[in-house]
Amino acid sequence: MNRTTRAVLAVIFVAIIIFCAITITQGLGKSIKLDITEQGLYTLSDGTRSILAKLTQPITVKLYYARTAAMKAPDAIRHYNDYYYFVRAILEEYVAASKGMVKLQVIDPRPFSDEEQEALRYGLKRFNITQEETFFFGLIVRTPYGATKTIDFFAPDRQNFVEYDISYLIDTVISREKTKIGILSSLPIMGDQVTGYMAQMMRLQGQQPRPSWIFVKELQKRYEVQKIETNLEEIKGIDLLVIVHPKDLPEKTLFAIDQFILKGGRAVILVDPYSLSDLPPQQAMMQGPVPSSSSDLNRLLRTWGVEMPVDTFAGDDTLAMNVTLRPGQNPQKVIGLLNLVPGNFNRDNIITSDLNQVRVFFSGILREVTSDDKNQEGEENRTDKLMKTSIVPLLNTTDRGNSWKVDSPFELRALDGKALMRHFTPGSKPVHVAYMITGRFPSSFPNGVDVPVESKEEKKGQEDPKTKEVAPETRHISGLTEATEDSAVVVFADVDFISDPFAYQETLFGTTKVGDNDALFFNTLESLLGSSDLIAIRSRGNFQRPFDLVDKIEREAERETAQEEASINAQIEEFQKELNRVVNEAREKGEKVIDASELSSAKADLELKIHEAKARLRQVQNKRRKHIERLGLSVRNVNMLLAPVVILIFAILLSVHRIRLRRRYISHASD
Repeated sequence: MNRTTRAVLAVIFVAIIIFCAITITQGLGKSIKLDITEQGLYTLSDGTRSILAKLTQPITVKLYYARTAAMKAPDAIRHYNDYYYFVRAILEEYVAASKGMVKLQVIDPRPFSDEEQEALRYGLKRFNITQEETFFFGLIVRTPYGATKTIDFFAPDRQNFVEYDISYLIDTVISREKTKIGILSSLPIMGDQVTGYMAQMMRLQGQQPRPSWIFVKELQKRYEVQKIETNLEEIKGIDLLVIVHPKDLPEKTLFAIDQFILKGGRAVILVDPYSLSDLPPQQAMMQGPVPSSSSDLNRLLRTWGVEMPVDTFAGDDTLAMNVTLRPGQNPQKVIGLLNLVPGNFNRDNIITSDLNQVRVFFSGILREVTSDDKNQEGEENRTDKLMKTSIVPLLNTTDRGNSWKVDSPFELRALDGKALMRHFTPGSKPVHVAYMITGRFPSSFPNGVDVPVESKEEKKGQEDPKTKEVAPETRHISGLTEATEDSAVVVFADVDFISDPFAYQETLFGTTKVGDNDALFFNTLESLLGSSDLIAIRSRGNFQRPFDLVDKIEREAERETAQEEASINAQIEEFQKELNRVVNEAREKGEKVIDASELSSAKADLELKIHEAKARLRQVQNKRRKHIERLGLSVRNVNMLLAPVVILIFAILLSVHRIRLRRRYISHASD
């Protein structure tokens, strides 16, 4: 065999070996994987594995992604390719962990195909890219018996919760009964539930029924939701009670809530000292006295171990947000609008363990009732009864937090950031805005309640000899004086955090969530409903890498220029006042007293000073911007050069090592 033949055979054998190695590696790669992401984004959580382990029937998962159309689409659509690969990788982990119970199909629905029609039939969202090409990115989960759940579109803001959304579909598609949730509220959060003739009449009058709040629509997708009236004697037939803004509830309704909790019920309660959602229209506010927009449930809360002081708000100057209150104005720090961040969440509680950002608006404060406090009935054994409950804070301010009040409610409606800040004094310890209370509660009505008897007779009951009026007939209702089962209640001192303007926003792809307000609320529901597997998934991925160095440099840059900016702004303000004064004096005295040329000269001089001051201000701001950009350039250069430098160092070390080996070999050979 000559040399050429041996070389050809060697190349063939090497190719065969490489092909076999690739085939074997691909097969092993499906079971041998390494997730090097900091949060383990490609690793299924224990909650998901628990859900998959409970599967008793095979499930088909169909991932619809218009990959061909995405390649022809603008950059805004093509960027979904990375998101698609992430979702597909997660679904492949489901298949691997399910031991054959989950089957995955990846479908690229082409225009006018059966796959496209199937996607539309199951409600997946379609976006037109061209006259023919359409874009899909959704998921269908089906059981052999025809039960179907869908994700109509993988919105970008839900990328951190992809695993939760998929696991939720799998967990609920095999469930036959929905959890029942009751909503009791003094606000029209469930919208105008009108149908038939009434709806037709409203349309004829040019009126549109009020829609329900978005969080209610989200609830209705997952649970059986029913409205609980604010005037009733008993609450039954529900698994969880959601109370939103309980304003001026009658005593019998308070008693019904009390008895529902004592029987082992669970509740989420949202109270508020000043609810933006309860404010009347601006026109009505200008016409006369405005009713209070506060609510509380202190009659019950004090018995359970906490209370919300009336007309008292939570404040923190380090958490207060800068917002533009009116068009054309500079942003102002509003002490009532707080942006809670990871340090303000209870990391030991599953509800808040991995939240990242929650905004509250003029939230109240919650404080624990001490042993010196007495309830309205004057009980002396409060401490003994509360020993059976556990009170855990969920949300709090920083150590600089404190409570604050206003002199008049009109200060809140005027919403002047600087004026409100004058009412606040930094504190030395956090104040709390949410608590979780568990255990066996005492009753707030140990002696029961008397409720009026509805009667058609005009005169019934006993006549008051002083007023000569007939007192309404009443009947006594009694119930449990202490809980027979463990109960759980979560109390928030804010209603607006889950309202549409604060928790959601409208985008090109529909309604998306803002921050973690929505996640906080649904975490709470799922925790109280006992879905610990889903809670573990929902709370695991909402992680945003903190750019501590960048934030530090930006704060230093702002601090360096803050004094100079304040000085220039003060000069501009003084010049502007002087200009206004000159103009007003001219108008008051008239042209006969002040020469027009002198007025024009004074105005020009002041306007020139204002222009020069604004130019200096722009220079200061530009200096700060360049400082921050230099930081970004330095970080980028480090990231770009780090890998080549490491490879170069490795190559140099390897070269030195090989030279040393060569020299040693030559030395031994010469010997």
